Order: sequence, then structure tokens, then C-alpha cells
Amino acid sequence: MKKKILAGLLAGTMALSLTACGNEAGSKASAEATVTDSATSTASADATHIYVLTAPEDHGWTGSVATFAKEKVSEVNGEGKYSAELITCEDAAYQITQIEDIIAKGDKNIAVVIQPIDDTVQSAIQQLVDEGIPYVAFDRIIDGVSASAVSNVKGDNEGIGAGSAAYFVSLGMQPGDSVYVYEGDTSSVTTLRDQGFTEYLLGEIEFDGQKIADDAKWTQDQIDSAITYSGAMNWSRSDTKSAFETLMGDASNTEIKWFYAEDDELAMGMLEALNGGGIDDSAKEAFLGNKPVITGCGGLDELYGVLRGESYEDITAQLGGIMSVTYSPSMIQTAIQDMVDSLDGNTVTQDHVIECQNVTADNVADFKGFN
Repeated sequence: MKKKILAGLLAGTMALSLTACGNEAGSKASAEATVTDSATSTASADATHIYVLTAPEDHGWTGSVATFAKEKVSEVNGEGKYSAELITCEDAAYQITQIEDIIAKGDKNIAVVIQPIDDTVQSAIQQLVDEGIPYVAFDRIIDGVSASAVSNVKGDNEGIGAGSAAYFVSLGMQPGDSVYVYEGDTSSVTTLRDQGFTEYLLGEIEFDGQKIADDAKWTQDQIDSAITYSGAMNWSRSDTKSAFETLMGDASNTEIKWFYAEDDELAMGMLEALNGGGIDDSAKEAFLGNKPVITGCGGLDELYGVLRGESYEDITAQLGGIMSVTYSPSMIQTAIQDMVDSLDGNTVTQDHVIECQNVTADNVADFKGFN
């Protein structure tokens, strides 16, 4: 049974982008200020118009989705075969309103690419289906309507867990070694990232085309007894920093070598704690003397900077390893391209899972991070 230690509050947050929907106080003015992408399309008047709906472009992983969507919308408009428009909304209610407004226009030759804010958007997506409007879903896949999508584009959350486990094993982790997992929240994303980690160790799934060696496999008893789960860190760097400082307050925990953080922000929280004054020097010395290994995921450029040797050099020099598994917000561009390919008459994979890769100091130059 999982050992759950910490829990917290959900964090949220979003600002405005090209076509913006805000809170009730500012939403009406924002909705009236709808604009298309800065790159004007040269598509003919009867060409299909693609609406791309995401969360606002502000910061972090979610905000970067809109940044990458904007780039792809500009590309589509520049090519001139179709026109495209980015719409951002900070909550599900306004995203639903936008979908209903799109449908109410009664325009022909339209398509939608959507990153649903949450599962309450299902009813609005069903309206698209009922009207025969093709749509591609990104990241949050809603089971009740997924079979009707042109494509459901998502990252491999199980693969993130498997990638971290494979990295640990490659650096000498043995069955039954103590592992600490910093979890994101209580959603299916965290469940899948937990699941991928344990399934790899049990030999049930592979990573990068390979399964764990037979002599390195774990038993279910070892999984249950040796892996400790933090509980929800709410994808928060500061929450993780505080939790890690508390963890290191118990001298016995300084012996834990393997730390799987289910997001780069959580991994950065650990690094900040090790760099700050919230941990006793003796505990910090004991912990780093054990050559601990830390993994994150997501593609935060700040962590990529650590891998590039641009920051936290003194700490990383004492670690046994540090890496990040890819889960890039740039995947929204794949979702938009899937719609373009479908409109072109090409076959598109409906269950489009994008494989992840382990990013280390050796290959970080090959990857683009987000801010």
C-alpha cells in the first residue's frame, strides 16, 4: 500500500492571450476584443477555418501550450491553405461559451483543436460532434467523447514513470532500494506516472524499446515496502521545497538515494532546498554524500539549464545523476498538424500518444525547453 505523507491545495492560474476570456469582471471586454493571429491568412474565403482553444498564455507548462499554439497558428495562416485562430480561456465556463458561440455562427468549413480546461467541457464538445464539426483533443482526453475525435493527442504519462525508473536502474538501483516519489496532484496524470514507474520495475512495460533485466526486477512486496509517496505537491516548487526540507529534518531520510519528482518544478524545489538554508548542514552533507539521484519531467528550460551546467553546479557535482523526461507543451503543434493532415485527406492516428525521452547532460542540447 502506498505510503502517503503530504497533501496540499490545488494551485491554478492563467492570464490572457490572443482571443482572451477572463473572469466575470473582465470577460465581456475581452470577448469583444477577439482578434486572429498576427499572421494574416491568404486562404480563400471558403477554406476551412481552424479554431484552436487552449488555456491562457501566461507561464509554466500550461501557459507555454498557448505559446506553441500561437507559433503553429501563424504557420498555418502563412501557408494559406487554411485559416486558423487561437482562443484562450482561463476557465471551463468560458471555454464552453466559446464553443457554443462558434457553433451558433453557423459557419461551414470549420474545425476545432481543443485543450479542454476540465471534464465539464464534455457537453460542449458533444455539441461539436452533433453538428458534424471535426475536432482534435489535446492533453486532457475526455473519455466520454474521445471516440468521436479526429485525434486524441497526449504525452505518455506512464512513459514518464518508466523513464525515471529505467534511469535509476541504469545507475545501479537495486530491488528494494528506498525510493521517494514527489507526486503532482491527485489526478489521473499522477496515477499514470506512479503506475509507469512501478510497472517498469515489475517488468510489465518497457521504456525506449527495452524492459528491465530479469535480475533487476522488483517484486510487488518490494514495491509496497520501499517506495514512499509524498502526496499532492500541487505541481508547486515551493510546496516541494518545504516538504523536502521537512523530510531532511529526519536524519534517517538522508540515506534515501532515489528521488523521482513527477514534474520539473518539483525537482527544482529540491534543488532550491539543497541550495538554501532550510536544511541543516550536517543533514545536507550526509544526503549529498550518498550521491543521490533526482529525476523530473516536463521540459522546463530552467532545469535544462541545470543540465547544461549553467546553474546549481556545486550541487549537481555532488549528485549521482539528474535528468528530466520529456513532456513538452509543444505537443499542441502536433495536435494542430493532425487536424491539418485530416483536412488534407490523410489518415491520422486517433489515439496519438507521443513517446517521451530521457534528457540528461549528454543530450540536453538536442531539446528545446519552455519557460
